[in-house]
This record gives sequence, structure tokens and C-alpha cells, in this order.
Amino acid sequence: MEHSGIKEINRKVTEESLFIAELKREMGKVIVGQDEVLERLLVCLVANGHVLLEGVPGLAKTLIIKTLSQCVKATFSRVQFTPDLLPADLTGTLILDHQSSEFKPRLGPIFANLVLADEINRAPAKVQSALLEAMQEHCVTIGPATHRLPDPFLVLATQNPIEQEGTYPLPEAQVDRFMMKIRLGYPNKAEEKSILERMAVAKIPDCSAVTSPEQILRARQVAASIYLDEKIKDYIVDLVFATREPEKHRMSSHKHLIAYGASPRATIALAQSAKAYAFINGRGYVTPEDIKAIGHDVLRHRILVSYEAEAENVDSDQIVRALFEAVDVP
Repeated sequence: MEHSGIKEINRKVTEESLFIAELKREMGKVIVGQDEVLERLLVCLVANGHVLLEGVPGLAKTLIIKTLSQCVKATFSRVQFTPDLLPADLTGTLILDHQSSEFKPRLGPIFANLVLADEINRAPAKVQSALLEAMQEHCVTIGPATHRLPDPFLVLATQNPIEQEGTYPLPEAQVDRFMMKIRLGYPNKAEEKSILERMAVAKIPDCSAVTSPEQILRARQVAASIYLDEKIKDYIVDLVFATREPEKHRMSSHKHLIAYGASPRATIALAQSAKAYAFINGRGYVTPEDIKAIGHDVLRHRILVSYEAEAENVDSDQIVRALFEAVDVP
């Protein structure tokens, strides 16, 4: 691309990304630390991708998502996933209108801009599968009719680690629909003390709405136009292919550890989230560092490890780390 073209994209990015700093500042009033997690959430918001937050209970997964929803002037609904939840509780159902003697749709809580699927792996597969059409096609079929979901539409799900009591593993088809799987860790000592001072009080801090759905949709348009060089495209494809054909990408020692590699959805997600990452950092072009920054969160849930890997205590995070070391950076 010509230099003047990149200059123009840079100008648009600078203009449209001003709200990002405001959004971070507002969320920072409530959330202590977790800067990387907040950044990844904003990447998914701009890249139009669903998010899966994983961590043990008590790490503020739900609070982070509720705080984001308060900072955006958009419709928000929260669904608490439980073992007795039914698909209709999520998507809606047909009910009989006694006046007209006709069945009319009653739309479920999924019809909102931001949907918090809290503890998503506490519900069985039939309920989780009710999200498949909504997450991919942004519409829901109730009876004979298909209903469009509002735009923007984002599923922000939390889950406890699958080793926890009373959890159901998510179906692979659904896991793949999440653009990112973000892992939350414990805060450090200074952050923990700050949490204590901020939260163990009579009035918990609040935040106000600083952006709108219209602004997010404009940001998405600008982010989609961010320049992606041919070499960067090849780098993304090489990374994904290395998960499918490890022996061709200097990863022969990991071949027996990977049961299934990443799908083409991973390729699209890497490109879109790298553009969004460049956008929130005020740049009109993508660098290899952008791919490395978001790569772990995009790929960790898309690589299925083999029984041998489980026996050797190797998880997908370790495979992704080896992947970025093995594939040549342009």
C-alpha cells in the first residue's frame, strides 16, 4: 500500500480510537489490575468477536463484564447458566396469544447487545448448543421464523476451569466460535491490597457510560480497513498450518501432542483481532508483534491436545508457546 494510504488510515484510527482511552479509564475505576484482560476484551469488542473468560471463582470475571456493559450505552442481559436451564430460557419460545388464538414469539434474554453467559459450563450441552446459531449467524430461529439479533451483538462468557466440581466441557463447535479464550490469574500483593481498599467499603465504586453502539460500529469499520501486509498474512497462515502439520514447520517433536489443529476460523480470528489490537494502540497497520500479543488467546482453545499430551502434562498453552518459537517471523 502507498505511504499516503497508510497515512490516511492512521488519521482515521487516531480519530475513532479516542474513546478507547476513556473506556479503559472508566473501567479502571472499578477493576484493579487485569490491564491485559481489559485490553483483550476491548480487542474483541472492536473485532466483533465473542469472549470466553476462564478462572477460578472470585477473580472478578463477572464484575469485569458487567463493568464493560455499564461503560457502553447498550442493551445488556445476564443469563446464569445452571444444570436445569433449557434452550428456550435462553433464545425464547412461542406462546399462545388467547386474543388472536395464534402462537407469537416471546424473545429470550439473548436479544441484547451484550450478553453475559455466566458460568457457561454449569449447563449441559443442549443449552450451550442453543448459542451456536446466535454466535455464528447473529440470528435465532424460534418456531418457523428466524429473528435477527441486535448489532453489535457480543457473547461474553465466564467459565470455571473444567477440573471444578459440577462443570460440563463445552462442545468443540461452540468453543471455536469464541474469538478469544482469556485466562485470569490471581492478582499480585499490591493489587490485592488495592482491591481490599476499594471493595471492602460501604459504597463500591461505580462507572458511567462513555461510548455507544454507533461508536463501536464506526470503530469496527475503521479497524477492518487497517493495512495487513502480504508477509503478515503468510505469517498468520504459517502459524495455523503449523498446528495441523507440525512436522513441516520445525515442530516434529509436538506432532504426537496435537489431536486436532486450528480451524480456518482461527486464521480469520488472528487477522481480525490483530487489526483490532493495532486499532486500540492507535496504528493503521499490523506488525508481527500484534500477532504475538493476541496469538495465545486466539489459539489456546482451538488446539485439541492428544491423550499423550495429557499423560505428559502438556497443555495447549505450551504448544502455542512452542509454535511462536518455531515459526519464522517476517
